[in-house]
Amino acid sequence: MRVLWMLPKAAPALMRHIAAYLELAASDLEQWRRDFAVGLLATVIAGVAMFFTLLMICVAVIAATWDTPHRVAAIVWMAGVFLVVAVLALIYRSRTAQHQAPFLASVRREWREDVVVLERILSDEK
Repeated sequence: MRVLWMLPKAAPALMRHIAAYLELAASDLEQWRRDFAVGLLATVIAGVAMFFTLLMICVAVIAATWDTPHRVAAIVWMAGVFLVVAVLALIYRSRTAQHQAPFLASVRREWREDVVVLERILSDEK
């Protein structure tokens, strides 16, 4: 029952904390958006460039081996190389994903700290 009497006194502090959480979340989301946009743009540019580079290499290999008995082997080897590169890229991506900061990490950290303070305040009022 004492908690209900404390609510009018605690309301301004709670509102400030809520506003601070919203600011932290907005800041985290803005940073994530910037990082994501830069990473996406770099990935798209690199992907398009690599696609055309690999396409030209494949055309050159096929043209060089076309009138030889090795043309099918050359195509199979290229497919194998692409498969190995794709698997290595997926392994690399899974490892880099493990080291990224969690989404809204600063909001979670502040919430954990505030839960401890709130529990202490509420337990002292008994």
